[in-house]
Amino acid sequence: MFEKWFPNVDIADLNTAIYETFYMTILSLIGTFIIGIILGLLLYLTSKGKLWENKIVYGIVAAVVNVFRAIPFIILIVLLLPFADFLMGTIRGPSAALPALIIGSAPFYARLVEIALKEVDHGVVEAAKAMGAKHSTIMVKVLLRESIPALVSGLTVTAIALIGSTAVAGVIGAGGLGDFAYFYGFQRRQTDVVILCTVLIIILVFVIQFIGDFISNKLDKR
Repeated sequence: MFEKWFPNVDIADLNTAIYETFYMTILSLIGTFIIGIILGLLLYLTSKGKLWENKIVYGIVAAVVNVFRAIPFIILIVLLLPFADFLMGTIRGPSAALPALIIGSAPFYARLVEIALKEVDHGVVEAAKAMGAKHSTIMVKVLLRESIPALVSGLTVTAIALIGSTAVAGVIGAGGLGDFAYFYGFQRRQTDVVILCTVLIIILVFVIQFIGDFISNKLDKR
């Protein structure tokens, strides 16, 4: 049945493409989460009226976040090819795409982190300060803990955006379903390959959204 509907699809190549998409998405999501949390905390904590209020630091971090958010991903990945070559030793393959995927997505997630932290009840933070809690304790046990559902939701949105970015990265040889659809489907005019890759990406997006919503709802104590 599969060969009847998708006669031009090579199963081995398709499995490789699926693996490369998961590889890029998972590793870049981990890097995005770590850097995004740090940047988001800095944006929140150094803003007006917060624990580390500092206009200069906030301005610098906000500028960096805004600049990298503004650069289209296809341009960013080309600009970062020398950096990827230096870091990964190659400009092709899924590993070479990781720096651009992380640098392109972390600022986006950082803004979502900042929004999530702003939604934490200010009274809870003030109560922790009145009890003599250290800033590190407030960050971890108050701000981050109270905003976990929103952070998970933001990470879900970021993961879905990353899947789209991996497809774009595939156009320049990073591998994955985007690469498979473009080179084996579009360039060779094999429509069945393009359709199958599109369906698989849609399924992956739905699965990630379902998992993210499930976890977020479980963690939401409201």
